[in-house]
Amino acid sequence: MKNFDTLLFDLDGTLTDSTEGIINCLEHAIKQMGFEVPEDTNKFLGPPIRQSFAEFLGMNDEQITEAVKIFRERYSTVGLFENRVYDGIPELLDRLRSAGKRLMIATSKPEVYAVRIADRFGMSPYFDIIGGAELDGSRDYKHEVIEYVLAKSGITDRSSVLMIGDRRQDVLGAHKTGLKCMGVLWGYGPVEELTQAGADYITRTPQSAADMLLRV
Repeated sequence: MKNFDTLLFDLDGTLTDSTEGIINCLEHAIKQMGFEVPEDTNKFLGPPIRQSFAEFLGMNDEQITEAVKIFRERYSTVGLFENRVYDGIPELLDRLRSAGKRLMIATSKPEVYAVRIADRFGMSPYFDIIGGAELDGSRDYKHEVIEYVLAKSGITDRSSVLMIGDRRQDVLGAHKTGLKCMGVLWGYGPVEELTQAGADYITRTPQSAADMLLRV
């Protein structure tokens, strides 16, 4: 693979396994809203939460606003720390930074939460920029977050930038902004999802990702 100077990382399913916190908060919000909790809640992992409430539960705009409020009441105090850094991620980040790579986070999670999570788990020093969505629902989609991070960083040569994530939204968002994308298989998305979305590269472990990125 070509040499990429700047690496944009997704957060949930790529750097951390936030399954427990997200699912607990989702189930809490869904029950409070009087909806039945779907059998497959893993499909909520990855896409923007507003989109998921509409697509998977058929909520209208008013219901979505209330459901997001209930979700965030629990998530902002408890749920965001029901979370863990994937094995091998600290070593991956350390290898990349030591090699001179510029690292940033581009997540559809609200930026205020992404910063708190990165701080809590000791990842903030690795990243020049931590970019995410706004709490009001703007900048929700991955391509919007990527554009925001690129603008904030002052990057103009997009051929030197790679998006790294675990779901189709990462691949599609990257391609919509002119970036290539590496799909990772230790997160939530299966290989079939990443392949069908058109991932340019696919890797199975943080160690193999570092080897590919550093062309070891």
